[in-house]
Amino acid sequence: MNAINILGVRIDNLTFADALARVEQFLDEPGLHQIATVNPEFVVLAQTNDEFRRVLNACALNVPDGVGLLWAARRIGTPLRERIAGQDLVERISARAAERGTRVFLLGAREGIAPRAAQELQRRYSGLEIAGCYAGSPARAEEEEIVARINASGAQILFVAYGPPKQEVWIARVASRLHSVAVAVGVGGTFDTLAGIVPRAPKWMREAGFEWTYRLLREPRRLKRQLRIPYFMWLVIKSQRRIAT
Repeated sequence: MNAINILGVRIDNLTFADALARVEQFLDEPGLHQIATVNPEFVVLAQTNDEFRRVLNACALNVPDGVGLLWAARRIGTPLRERIAGQDLVERISARAAERGTRVFLLGAREGIAPRAAQELQRRYSGLEIAGCYAGSPARAEEEEIVARINASGAQILFVAYGPPKQEVWIARVASRLHSVAVAVGVGGTFDTLAGIVPRAPKWMREAGFEWTYRLLREPRRLKRQLRIPYFMWLVIKSQRRIAT
């Protein structure tokens, strides 16, 4: 598979159709395959979090989520083929799961959010089998209980909503103990959006690359996180200047 490197993080260069084909392949293979929906915030965090960077670069699939990555890829001369938004990926994986009869487990978010997100996914994708929902936390003290819950459910797909980098590090840490899970994806705030707690940006804004602006206007407390986008752009420009000199 083609991949590019942005500030030390591997980004797989593929389309939505390619990504879904890989998911189908992963479901038919032994072992757990971790998928990360990488955006500029991930790359910024990976600059100072060595464990997070190692986890990302070891993932079975790193899809490009965020127009900032597309901008950076064009700037360094290796354009990405398509943006693959995290929530859209969750929905398309869920659609495939409903068709295949594959069991899905929703882990994370605040108490009561995952079941509401599960109900919405089942409303959209008839026949989708939800193996379980649980809030829990990424704390090591809870690992044994959470792993036991997921194993008992027989889930083959696991969506984890603890936010980066916790969700990615948690998946990597417990991967060898999850016996039936074939695909595990860190999904950030997707459960909140599916549950109707946080409205998603209108389609035209998403397609224009301004979803982050919409979320900032709706949730001003996200300002600190959103400032990582211009910081990411500065890091890319800085790295290019260093290479040029």
